[in-house]
Amino acid sequence: MKCSVYIATSADGYIATTEGDVNWLHTAGNSEADMSDNLDMGFNEFVASVDCMIMGRKCMDAISSFNLTPEQWPYGDMKVYVLSHSINEPPENLRGQVEMYSGDISKLISHLETEGYKHAYIDGGTTITAFINLQLINEMIITKAPIILGGGIALFGKINSNIKLINSEAIAFPNDFVQVKYGVNYL
Repeated sequence: MKCSVYIATSADGYIATTEGDVNWLHTAGNSEADMSDNLDMGFNEFVASVDCMIMGRKCMDAISSFNLTPEQWPYGDMKVYVLSHSINEPPENLRGQVEMYSGDISKLISHLETEGYKHAYIDGGTTITAFINLQLINEMIITKAPIILGGGIALFGKINSNIKLINSEAIAFPNDFVQVKYGVNYL
């Protein structure tokens, strides 16, 4: 199964403030820029390329805090698993949208493969780090917001060994965000 990351960070590599806030994503960059050619910076195209999603509990908590209507739910009818060892039920506003999972990640991937899934979207810093340490991530699309937070929740935690990023492609958007796509080569 192909596992891909699509995530935004500050220019200094943080995915959220220390408190878990991501509102800076909406204020960073040139708000006057003409983004009509790529308003979502490739997100919808990426989501259309995956058939399931695996996110961490903190990521789920952040999404839950947005109180999205069913029409605003960005993942359509995609199967979404949330990894958590601390809770068994999702928040009320995400029931029916996500399924909780507390087992072994490799077993989850095997289960998804036997169910016919081919391409998973992996989201959340701790989850991404766990997948990298299991050598399960195949590509990463990281969008850097033009803001320096100076601290917060880092995209990557402790990585067990060096990872070589290959086949890079970069896009600079009119709003001053820069997106880099990498293949992942485990050394």
